[in-house]
Amino acid sequence: MSLQTKWKAAILGHAVGDALGVPVEFRPRSYLKKHPVSGMQGYGTYHLPKGTWSDDTSMTLATIDSLQHGFDARGIMDRFCAWANDAAYTPYEEVFDMGMATRQALLRYLSGQAEPVQCGGAGEMDNGNGSLMRILPGVFYCKARFSGERFFSEGIKLLHSLSDLTHAHPRSEMACGIYACVASALLDCRRKESVFEGLAKAKRVYEADSRFQPEMVHFERLMQPGFLSLPEADIRSSGYVVDTLEAAIWCLLTTDNYSDCVLKAVNLGEDTDTVAAVAGGLAGMLYGLDAIPEEWLAVLAKRQWIEELCDRFAANVFNGTAD
Repeated sequence: MSLQTKWKAAILGHAVGDALGVPVEFRPRSYLKKHPVSGMQGYGTYHLPKGTWSDDTSMTLATIDSLQHGFDARGIMDRFCAWANDAAYTPYEEVFDMGMATRQALLRYLSGQAEPVQCGGAGEMDNGNGSLMRILPGVFYCKARFSGERFFSEGIKLLHSLSDLTHAHPRSEMACGIYACVASALLDCRRKESVFEGLAKAKRVYEADSRFQPEMVHFERLMQPGFLSLPEADIRSSGYVVDTLEAAIWCLLTTDNYSDCVLKAVNLGEDTDTVAAVAGGLAGMLYGLDAIPEEWLAVLAKRQWIEELCDRFAANVFNGTAD
């Protein structure tokens, strides 16, 4: 598949995973063991129709809309604020989910307290998954712009800046970078085993950077060969960025198709929409658009608009017109 084809599959895979998880967000794993999600359903946590996606996809779409014109931190933050304050990039002109770290970063920006890339919290408690959940467009932007090893030097630095808009702790930056390395490997070679190559590359990148060396311990389990064999009981699916990254990659590695991957992610419980969105983006680029069930796509809110936005991004970024 071409990068452009994988692009649309990844974004729709992300949005569908998000929508599958929204109705059961915050449900514990014990509940979902008794009442597993097996397809698209509505209402539940937020009492919204089938196919409704959350802030994960809203912020991803806002990022797409900005990056199609080139990387402009202020432009991205302006679009995030349009989402937060005016319900832009939402399924039904309503903002129903927003992380606290993201909210605080946007307030810093709107009040003029800091430049865009200095708005994200940088404390130990600022390591929610709010930048990881929206980093996917940045990966494709960097993949199109930086070839070869430049992706892992210049590209990863740009992705750190993209994270910093709302989450500036090195651990959050690193989670986005590890995700990008995995995604890059999947884009280069459409094999599930490429995940391990991506993780190995990420390990080399961050071990060589003294700023990130103290953070390596938090990703040690993910980097070990035995990660694939961990039982479900050892996989956490909270909103902590390390948990989300681990859970999404574990779901990808322990399944063989898009549907099973995202349903496994949802049924882990807790932060169901974000884990499934992160996993769904990876599964979309691995298995392709045809692997996403049409009955799920058919009810996805604003599907046509999402696809049109993806097409504009592809025309500008993949054809080299974006700065």
